[in-house]
Amino acid sequence: MKTAMRAKDSARLSAIRLILAAVKQKEVDERIELTDGDVVGILEKMIKQRRESIAQFEKAARKDLADAEKFELGGLSVYLPQQLGEAEIQKEINSVIAEVGAGGVKDMGKVMAALKSRLAGRADMGKVSTLVKARLSG
Repeated sequence: MKTAMRAKDSARLSAIRLILAAVKQKEVDERIELTDGDVVGILEKMIKQRRESIAQFEKAARKDLADAEKFELGGLSVYLPQQLGEAEIQKEINSVIAEVGAGGVKDMGKVMAALKSRLAGRADMGKVSTLVKARLSG
C-alpha cells in the first residue's frame, strides 16, 4: 500500500483499499482471522460482483458506470493467483473424476466439491462446472 501511495498509483491503491476493507469487514463480522484461502474467496466474490455489475450497466447503457467497474475489476484481478489454462483444468477434472469414481452427471456434486478446493482462485468455477458437466455427460 505504501509503495502504491509513493508511486501515486491511484488504481492500485484503490484496489488495495477495497480488498483490505472487505477482509477487515469479514474478520470483524465473524471474529476470526482469515486464511489465505478465505482472502482468495473474498477476492473471487468481489470480482464476480464487478462482472455482474458491468453486465447490468452495459445492459442499461451506462458506459460511465461500466467503465468504473471495469477499472476496479482490473485492479482486483491482479491480486488473484495465476489462472490455469483449459488444458490444466481438464487434467484436474480427469484426475478428480478418476479419484471419485464418477460415472455420470449424478456425481457432479462430488467432483465439484473436490475441484473447488484444488482450483480455488486459480480458475473460474462457472467455467469448470460447464466443463465437468460436459465431461460427465459424454
